[in-house]
Amino acid sequence: MNPLSGVLGEAWNIYRRYAKHLLAIAFVIYLIAAIITALLSLAGVIGSLLGTVVELVAAFLLQAALVKAVQDVRDGRVDMNLGETVRAATPYIAPVAGASILAAIAITIGLILIIVPGLILITIWAVIVPAIVIERSGALASFGRSRELVRGHGWQVFGTLVLVFLIMIVVDIVIGIILVALPIALRNGISSVVAGTLIAPFLAAVVTLIYYRLLDAHSGGAAAGYGQQPGYGQPGGYGQPGGYGQPPPPPPPGQPGNYGPPPGQQGGYAPPPPPPGGDPGGTAPQDYRGGGYPPG
Repeated sequence: MNPLSGVLGEAWNIYRRYAKHLLAIAFVIYLIAAIITALLSLAGVIGSLLGTVVELVAAFLLQAALVKAVQDVRDGRVDMNLGETVRAATPYIAPVAGASILAAIAITIGLILIIVPGLILITIWAVIVPAIVIERSGALASFGRSRELVRGHGWQVFGTLVLVFLIMIVVDIVIGIILVALPIALRNGISSVVAGTLIAPFLAAVVTLIYYRLLDAHSGGAAAGYGQQPGYGQPGGYGQPGGYGQPPPPPPPGQPGNYGPPPGQQGGYAPPPPPPGGDPGGTAPQDYRGGGYPPG
């Protein structure tokens, strides 16, 4: 069975349902990076170089933030706003940057030399960013983790990535046609921001869902409810029937441990029966509260 069956449809549903949230994250990061880059370019060559660094950092931050956002919305609701999502993704910029740069170098060399090795590397390293952001793997450890998850499902992962690549080409063409009347420099700048804003969230949704599907496949279904373990608000969790802090159900009436009256009695504890022979004087009370012995 293909563990990635329907993954593009699921990614599209997430993209469409949370478009406002995901597109806002991508647009704000792209816009801030574009403004800073434009200002730095006024400083000449050095400013342009610094602008390139800013664009790279923004790209790595965007990858981590979108993976974190998709992880957040998988439970059916947005728990972190834009600022919280970016702050949660910030600690992963360095490992994402290191892993992405190393992967880009190796993949480029593989594509230039023989092509096939490059395609293999693209496939086996498909989920290095989710491995870093979700599992907190290091930059180097993420390569091995991604390869471990992809093992046995390489063709399915490769086929999914090819379909995503074709979708990206179509979107680029459509945007180019829409902006064809603009000057080429302006068109390229707007096209880059618009295409990145529209495509990056969908790509992040696909890659993150691939990660979860592969995790589920390798764990025999144990990860199918990742993030849905019994807990607050879940059956068997805190404050739920059968959960912690809940009293056990009362035993049937008249059984040991039941503090209610047995059948036929009204009120609380019934008094014990009088001793054999009764009270010779007829004056002792029958309430024997001092342990069952009549008063002397």
